[in-house]
Amino acid sequence: MRRRDTHGRGLRRPLFPPTSPGYRTRAERFDDLVFDATERLERRWGKEWGRLDVGVEDVPPSDPAPWEPGVPLGRLFPGEYGAPTRIVLYRRPIEQRARPEELPALVRDVLAEHVAHHLGRPPEEIDPEYGLGML
Repeated sequence: MRRRDTHGRGLRRPLFPPTSPGYRTRAERFDDLVFDATERLERRWGKEWGRLDVGVEDVPPSDPAPWEPGVPLGRLFPGEYGAPTRIVLYRRPIEQRARPEELPALVRDVLAEHVAHHLGRPPEEIDPEYGLGML
């Protein structure tokens, strides 16, 4: 089977080479921020937080919880029946609330808030840098 070249411009190829930073999508860069923030907290609190999964979704479900004012940036789902506790960060709402240079700090803060809720401690104790990036 032949690939089509209908306009005579040659076969399509990526705009950026795979080794360049521009090749990664915004979602992949966001996943890296969440991974880095999770690793940072896990080194300090991993033994205390037990079975905890951290994940990313693009947007929250369309039906917000009654106690949530506005669009949530993340949610904590308690573990039940042997399932691990889950923290889900919502990429699009977080990206819309922060400038690109503030994004790593906001991701760290949202994750710290949910880990703090899970452990029953204040976020400032979970992450000493909590709240410093968004001043």
